[in-house]
Amino acid sequence: MKACLYEPLKNSKVQCHLCSHRCVISEGQRGQCCVRENQGGILKTLVYGRLIAGHVDPIEKKPFFHFMPGSLSYSIATVGCNFSCRFCQNAEISRMPADQNGKIAGTICTSLSVLDEAQKTGCRSIAYTYTEPTVFFEFALDTAKLAHEKGLQNVFVTNGYMTPEALEKIHPYLDAANVDLKAFREKFYKEICGASLKPVQKTLSLLKSMGIHLEITTLLIPGMNDDPVQLSEMAAFISTELGSDTPWHISRFHPTYKLTDCPSTSVNALINAREIGIHAGLKYVYTGNIPGDNGENTYCHHCGKLLIERWGFAIRKNRILDSRCAFCKAVIPGIEMSHI
Repeated sequence: MKACLYEPLKNSKVQCHLCSHRCVISEGQRGQCCVRENQGGILKTLVYGRLIAGHVDPIEKKPFFHFMPGSLSYSIATVGCNFSCRFCQNAEISRMPADQNGKIAGTICTSLSVLDEAQKTGCRSIAYTYTEPTVFFEFALDTAKLAHEKGLQNVFVTNGYMTPEALEKIHPYLDAANVDLKAFREKFYKEICGASLKPVQKTLSLLKSMGIHLEITTLLIPGMNDDPVQLSEMAAFISTELGSDTPWHISRFHPTYKLTDCPSTSVNALINAREIGIHAGLKYVYTGNIPGDNGENTYCHHCGKLLIERWGFAIRKNRILDSRCAFCKAVIPGIEMSHI
């Protein structure tokens, strides 16, 4: 299928404007995502409707803690990614084309079949996740439009590297985004992810300005992005540029893919990072991948009472009524935060 957001250049080259790499692609070659190919001077997407995953997930798994808590989301993905993170948690599918000589796997689906499956399974949203949704943008856009027609919400779990043009195209149909803010140093992005920090910061600001519900996730990797100075700067950026109500999820790293010589994140490191976020003025800082920790819970920013008690992805109690704290009546920011 013909791709969107590209321009033809001389000598049958094309330039893709879907993500911030803005790849210039020669005839017969693919971009950095490995799923968009120049075929005779026309950029084609190789993954339209070729789903490698389709699952029912709790919305908390994405993770979203301030977006319809307790609801289910139908999660879809194709192969491919525009990053090359050494610590990729889903490398078997996101890195498949890059690591397996361009291999494209997946089952052909339509947007309508995705929506039918979501409705049959009681999902209230479609999550474009597991791999980077930007690389299957055309299918995501068509599905998102249909989802809104059917009364379902759309959420992106993304590295935030889409261009402003792409974001402008999807934003009427995009209800929420959880963006991986992987570090707060250009060196980390360049050497570990094959990308750059500044476009991600720009995307975060644009998402906020467009009124799209925003949450942020940082995978804390020992010795790589966990120093207190860097975390303080990241927390200050979130608080001042995006708002103190922006939820920040700090997740535990486990050795995987090409980063197996690094230890798992200690629980103390996560707790300390959470304290840094709170000290910077953030009202909702969560720890992830350590079920049972108090950092999973939502507390009222005004009176401090426990409002949503979680264990992993499950909600045990929700004391938010009409988007307000049941104790002091303070407004709790988010989308449909009350118990469902």
